[in-house]
Amino acid sequence: MTKTREQIAEGLAAAGYVADEGLATAILLTEMLNRPLLLEGEAGVGKTEVAKALAKLEDTDLIRLQCYEGLDRSDAIYEWNYQRQLLAIKAREASGEDAERLEEAVFSEKYLLERPLLAAIRQEKPPVLLIDEIDRADEEFEAYLLEILSDYQVSIPELGTVRAASIPRVVLTSNGTRELSDALRRRCLYHYVDYPAPDREARILLSRVQGLDAVLALQIAELMGKLRKEDLAKVPGVAETIDWAAALLGLGAKSLAESRELVFDTLACVLKTREDQARVTREVTDRLLGKVA
Repeated sequence: MTKTREQIAEGLAAAGYVADEGLATAILLTEMLNRPLLLEGEAGVGKTEVAKALAKLEDTDLIRLQCYEGLDRSDAIYEWNYQRQLLAIKAREASGEDAERLEEAVFSEKYLLERPLLAAIRQEKPPVLLIDEIDRADEEFEAYLLEILSDYQVSIPELGTVRAASIPRVVLTSNGTRELSDALRRRCLYHYVDYPAPDREARILLSRVQGLDAVLALQIAELMGKLRKEDLAKVPGVAETIDWAAALLGLGAKSLAESRELVFDTLACVLKTREDQARVTREVTDRLLGKVA
């Protein structure tokens, strides 16, 4: 039975991800239309966490393919265990086995190494397949991926066509480092994941940082919203906000207005380059706190 948008949002929240209405609707449509979901946005906005939370919501496995430059079919789909095959060939040759039977033996399931894409379509219960940072892979890899996402089957010359035992819930993420092909975009539903508004980020903090009260959570979220508007080399993401909140809480902060020194001293949680730490001085911190407190 298809869940409602409200049920999806509640389930994701229970799994630790506070989704907006747009994302909950996109996930609902992926189930209704059986289409992959492409999540695009800046690094650190929580795209990968969507897939993790969805797997918890569906009570199923998460299979992750981390993309990178040079990713090819053998890394993503399947390859043969050449070392075991070689040992088997030597052993069988010694026993005088004929070449045809030898070939059938070594190109069998026993020597097949499943990679994430093949593993995902062979699961009896549909898993969540996370194809993370697809923009880091080459365009050639997109062609392999489109073949699988179109028919949910893999052709293995030595074994034949492996058809899906179940259709996985597919989530692709992209940081926008390169433009994706029109063909891939057409195949997917699309949602842009932006940095959360302060009220939603505060709810995220309350769900992830045990013991944090609502007032302090909102103050931290508002301050982070202001900090992201500064001229930074690396804009902090939601994970950094969670670390910062945990640090401030652990060090006894009750209110940011009363903990100005502590706020400045813990900027290492959110500013991850030398340039950004030099740019956000005490004066800048005080200015931002003046707007939040």
